[in-house]
Amino acid sequence: MDETGQPQEEQLRARGGNRSQRPTSDAFKAFIGSGWAALDPAVPPPSEASRYTPTRRQAVSARFPHERVVLPSGVLRVRSNDTDYRFRAHSAFSHLTGLGSDAEPDSVLVLHPEGDGHRAVLYFRPRAERNTEEFYADSRYGELWVGARPTLEQIESLIGLECAHIDDLPEAIAKDAGPEGIRLRVVRGASAEIEALVEEIRAETEETADRDEQGRTRCEREDLELAEFCSELRLVKDEWEIGQLCEAVAATVTGFENIVVALAEAVGRRRGERVIETVFEQVARQVGNGTGYDTIAAAGEHACTLHWIVNDGPVREGDLILVDAGVEVDSLYTADITRTLPVDGRFTPAQREVYEAVLAAADAAFAVARPGRTFKEVHEAAMAVIAQRLYEWELLPVPVEEALDPARGGQHRRWMVHGTSHHLGIDVHDCAQARREMYLEAQLRPGMVFTIEPGLYFRTDDLLAPPEFRGIGVRIEDDVLVTEAGCENLTAALPRTISDVEDWMAQLRSGKDTR
Repeated sequence: MDETGQPQEEQLRARGGNRSQRPTSDAFKAFIGSGWAALDPAVPPPSEASRYTPTRRQAVSARFPHERVVLPSGVLRVRSNDTDYRFRAHSAFSHLTGLGSDAEPDSVLVLHPEGDGHRAVLYFRPRAERNTEEFYADSRYGELWVGARPTLEQIESLIGLECAHIDDLPEAIAKDAGPEGIRLRVVRGASAEIEALVEEIRAETEETADRDEQGRTRCEREDLELAEFCSELRLVKDEWEIGQLCEAVAATVTGFENIVVALAEAVGRRRGERVIETVFEQVARQVGNGTGYDTIAAAGEHACTLHWIVNDGPVREGDLILVDAGVEVDSLYTADITRTLPVDGRFTPAQREVYEAVLAAADAAFAVARPGRTFKEVHEAAMAVIAQRLYEWELLPVPVEEALDPARGGQHRRWMVHGTSHHLGIDVHDCAQARREMYLEAQLRPGMVFTIEPGLYFRTDDLLAPPEFRGIGVRIEDDVLVTEAGCENLTAALPRTISDVEDWMAQLRSGKDTR
């Protein structure tokens, strides 16, 4: 707030009016609101996702009986002054509604306790009539500015949920809430405005003094439980989710094929890495919703910076380029694949040696990725190979067994500080708020999808690394589905072995279809 009592965000947004030359006369308002064809009343058929979301919501209902559960889609985020980032809904909201790239900002899914279960209602801002000022004057929501929003009836048909106007939300959340009434839970981090509304209603319960050792109130602890459950609900994917991930993988494979063809163009360019980045993102935007995360296009020594997303370096013959990229499809499910490619199509002896070590670690992880094994064991299998190879190269100051001992070792992690796997789905690092016992220490179950991505990274200034290894960074990342019999490599269409990578690159460069 400033001294006038006006929220700073409102002031910021009002600055766009300083340059506006929009007509304001009554004559203009009457004229712009007239002469439009009738709005299309057609409703879409139910989405495929709507067959699966009721089961997901029922799980939430069963976990939090007789409580009101509030799940915001999120809000538009300011990118610069009065311009916003492209909207992307909160993952828990999308998972429980089935809305992906078609989700509207400021929407809120509420599960109202009713009988032994819940009644789900989606609150959002529907399309405004053409005779309203919002239609032509609101640069954030107006139809002339950002396009037409759907009607309540259209969204109801699409997702199979009761819908209501967002203006009805405050009263709906507050109804029967209180110390002797309905308790509220809210997914935090999506909408400060909705959190503030919930907190205002909760304030009447006088429970803010009930704090734990971390200083969290009972309400904050309950909200954390909701976030954990929504994450854990996605640990095992249903058949629709697996299908979406397969679509994302297929599009990502196309992106990698285009990268190989574009490598020749990237060589010699001042920002050759950005040639690679944009070639991939062209596929992502044309086929899907975009990229699932910032693309890593790391050539040469940049591959030793794990999250290199600046992508402003050159691409040189004789170097490797590490590309970590994934297409996010319209449902918001994303692939996550890494391939390390020789820019000129052939690995050098030193590059081959490092690459083969990483591939052996990945294969060891694949061997234990099956039902009944733990998520942690996948990582341990890869680390055993990494430590053994580093020992054979005389880089470890201790025996392999000591290095692998978490209490007194870890020296091998100097050259691979990241984990081997993470769950994958509607988030690239899916289920991240799940409890440790449900994630790292959990047994693998059919339907789980995660990455296997060991690596080795020898920085140019690493005086402990062999000179021939310095500047080499290698990561191989695949997306894995746990099945009843073991696991399936969803990304097997992209070659992994040295000979297959070299042959694949040669075919693509010659113009041959590799599929």
